[in-house]
Amino acid sequence: MRIDVVTLFPDFIRESAALGVVGRAQERGLLAVHGWNPRGYATDNYRRVDQRPFGGGPGMLMLAEPLGACLAAARAADPAPARVIYLSPQGERLTQAKVRQLAAEPRLILLCGRYEGLDERFIDREVDEELSIGDYVLSGGELAAAVLVDAVGRLQEGALNHADSATQDSFEDGLLDCPHYTRSEATGTEGVPPVLLSGDHAAIARWRRQQSLGRTWLRRPDLLARARLDKADRALLAEFIAAWRAENPAGA
Repeated sequence: MRIDVVTLFPDFIRESAALGVVGRAQERGLLAVHGWNPRGYATDNYRRVDQRPFGGGPGMLMLAEPLGACLAAARAADPAPARVIYLSPQGERLTQAKVRQLAAEPRLILLCGRYEGLDERFIDREVDEELSIGDYVLSGGELAAAVLVDAVGRLQEGALNHADSATQDSFEDGLLDCPHYTRSEATGTEGVPPVLLSGDHAAIARWRRQQSLGRTWLRRPDLLARARLDKADRALLAEFIAAWRAENPAGA
C-alpha cells in the first residue's frame, strides 16, 4: 500500500512513519509513505501558500493553486488510483471499521490543512472524503494524518508479528478489549486472575469475552448498545453485571 501525505511538514510525517510497526511495515515493503510539501509548488518569490479569505475575519486559508499542483504531482507519482482524504474536524469520525475499509485501498492521499483550512472549492473538486479523529481542533492535519497512517499501516498483511493481534484489538468486534497481564519476574503472578494461570483455554476464552463485554458496559455503554450480542454473550454480561454490583453496591 502507498500513502502520500500533502503537508507543510513532510519531515514530521516521514519521521513518525519510520517508527514501530509502521516503520517495520515499510522495511518489509508492505507500506510506502511519502510526504509532499505544497510550498515547493508555489510560484511567487515568497513561496506563499496562504491567503486571506473572502468576507474577512481572522485567520488565513491555504491557497488552492500550490495545493492543487502538489496534489497533481502526488497523483502522478504512481499509476494506482488514489483515494483523497482531507483530515478535518468537520469530517466523519474515524472508526476501526473505517480504518479496515481504508486499509484495503491500494493507495491513499492525505491532505493536511493548516491555518483556517482549505478553500471549499478545492475540497469540492479534489477531495473524496473528510475524516476527523475526534471532536477537537488541532493546529494542523499532520497529527491526524500520522494517526491514520499508523492505524491503516498496522493492518497491512504481515505488518504485525502475530496475525491474530489485530483481530483482538478494541473495537474490532464493536467492544473494548479485555484486560491483559504480563509475565514479570518482579511481581510474579500477584494480582493475576487465577483463570489465566489454569491452562484451561476454554475457560480463559470465556473469561476474556466476559471481561470484554463487562469493560464495554462500564466504560463505553454506547458501544454495547450497538453491538450484536448472542444469547451466550448476554448471559456472560448479566453474570458480570451481577458480580460487579455485588462488589460495588454504592455504584450499582
